[in-house]
Amino acid sequence: MGAVLNPLAYIASRWSPSPRIVQRAAFAALLMSVAIVVTGGAVRLTGSGLGCDTWPKCTDDSLIVTQEQGFHGAVEFTNRMLTYVLCAAVGWGIVAARSAKPWRRSLTRLGWTQFFLVMGNAVLGGITVLTGLNPYSVAGHFLLATSLIAVTTITWQRTREGDDAPRPRVPGPVRRLSWALIVTTVVLIAAGTVVTGSGPHAGDRSEIKRMPFDWSATAHVHAVSAWLVCALAVAMWLVLRVVDAPVDTRARARDLLIVLLAQGAIGYVQYFTHVPEALVAAHMLGSCLVWIAVLRVALSLRERTADPLAAPAPALDDAKLSTV
Repeated sequence: MGAVLNPLAYIASRWSPSPRIVQRAAFAALLMSVAIVVTGGAVRLTGSGLGCDTWPKCTDDSLIVTQEQGFHGAVEFTNRMLTYVLCAAVGWGIVAARSAKPWRRSLTRLGWTQFFLVMGNAVLGGITVLTGLNPYSVAGHFLLATSLIAVTTITWQRTREGDDAPRPRVPGPVRRLSWALIVTTVVLIAAGTVVTGSGPHAGDRSEIKRMPFDWSATAHVHAVSAWLVCALAVAMWLVLRVVDAPVDTRARARDLLIVLLAQGAIGYVQYFTHVPEALVAAHMLGSCLVWIAVLRVALSLRERTADPLAAPAPALDDAKLSTV
């Protein structure tokens, strides 16, 4: 009866996962949250957005894809099925967090936040199909997926920390610079959805309504946002060296610069080559990696209790904090 009334507590009473298993579960959810964005992009780029022409069924008479729907139906239905894989990854993370000893409620709450984001995005995806790939719904679908990536990234980091109050590893101005970097990256991603919504890849071969903006102008706004993010990332990298930040923090800032350089190169090549599908797909993956890299830089600027698997990097002492 206990297994029925409270299955998570029942499993927790019989299973004690190691910290490494909890970390792997969190990473699996992060990996799948990126994969669902990339495969969702493949649906749009292959013109398969209405391969299943209704929701939650694939057709009015069939829950699954039919032979008559062909390639586009198979692509769209496969992406829908991957949502279940994502749910399984998130569920594994919730169960592992609940079963860990001692029980960390913060990790469980983050896991449930992931679950509700997945469910909300599934419903929004259904609305997108039912509204004939409305570009604003498509943009919201991507932004909600980006929110899921943020939560899974934070969860993955939190599995390697304790639950004590965070302690700064760098001076206050540096942490404020990281917030500016996060906000600017959000603007960059949002501008990217407008470029997509007004661009040529509507998600289906039929006539799909697009956002009423000039595509070239929105692409330039997006590029300006990208340059601003790059400038802030370079400033972060330089400032972290000046304040003698921990080695791992400086490494994350370096990784962010590398990802931004690659993403910028892809963006300009796709613009001047009339947005070929393969480069758009690579750019979508790059968008996810940039967002993760930005968040990892911000998360590395503070620490909690010691990592159960490794020693923590040293925090800045009060004297150093007061000098900057």
